[in-house]
Amino acid sequence: MNSENKKVFESLYREYFRMVFQVCLGFVKGDKPQADDLSQEVFINVWSAIDKFQGKSSYKTWIYRITVNTCLQFLRKDGKRKTDPIPDTGFEIAAKNDAANPEEQNEMLYRAIGKLEELERLIIMMMLDELAYDEISNVLGITEGNLRVKIHRIKTKLKNLMSHE
Repeated sequence: MNSENKKVFESLYREYFRMVFQVCLGFVKGDKPQADDLSQEVFINVWSAIDKFQGKSSYKTWIYRITVNTCLQFLRKDGKRKTDPIPDTGFEIAAKNDAANPEEQNEMLYRAIGKLEELERLIIMMMLDELAYDEISNVLGITEGNLRVKIHRIKTKLKNLMSHE
């Protein structure tokens, strides 16, 4: 890797690590150590592919694609994790307690997100990261209209999950 690519990589890491970590966190249902490991794996993949970046999309979209692919590969390799039940310890209490602190609310949200299907988790994590609809549809390879329908259904599903738990 030349020094130019090294500088670009360092800049990308600083700018996008938080975003990558949040997406990974959604895929691993709130498991922070696992999300950290996956985030590092994503940036290993970014490092390996940086010479191949063609500029057809933004760096952000490109890194999202790498993140999604890395997370999906992880879930496929570790099929057990994909089917593990989500521990409900404290979830019911946090959901019923309107005065729950923000950290408990975040954990509750990630548990609910963890109950969504893979594609639904991906979409909601990108929404939480405030990606524009055109960027999300570009990452997923679907139309914006189709994305809007999916988002509406996911929001409804999340509301039901959070209100019934």
